[in-house]
Amino acid sequence: MGKNNDKTNVMRILDQKKIPYISHDYRSTGAISGPEVARALGEDPDIVFKTLVTVGKSGTNYVFVVPVEKELNLKKAARAAGEKSIAMIPQKELLPLTGYVHGGCSPIGMKKQFEVTVDQSAAGHDRIIFSAGRIGYQVEVALEDLEKVIRFKLADIAE
Repeated sequence: MGKNNDKTNVMRILDQKKIPYISHDYRSTGAISGPEVARALGEDPDIVFKTLVTVGKSGTNYVFVVPVEKELNLKKAARAAGEKSIAMIPQKELLPLTGYVHGGCSPIGMKKQFEVTVDQSAAGHDRIIFSAGRIGYQVEVALEDLEKVIRFKLADIAE
């Protein structure tokens, strides 16, 4: 795993809750986009997920986790959240709202726990990989173990 300072807050939370995970450090690869990260890790892009933060028409924020090669379908996301409409939050609002920067946003360890919806395709895999809360780091966690850390629901939200 490397030195302790290589641990992100997400990894510390998983350790604290005794959740097994595999950490991935892709800093040396130069990968930036989700599909590049999946290639750098040598993983199927269907199990590598990105975390997206949105705001509903009501002003409530929602977090959606979708495969890196797919996009969030805003209509399906709104339906899953019970909102009339959903929009991505402006990038400049991400850090103050979540504590994470663009490219390093994780559904675990946000400043506030928002409602999280994971694309239903995750249920077809024994593990998923997502940001460990810092650019260059990912964690691999079994879906049933993720449920022990955050509350989320599965829904058809990607296209």
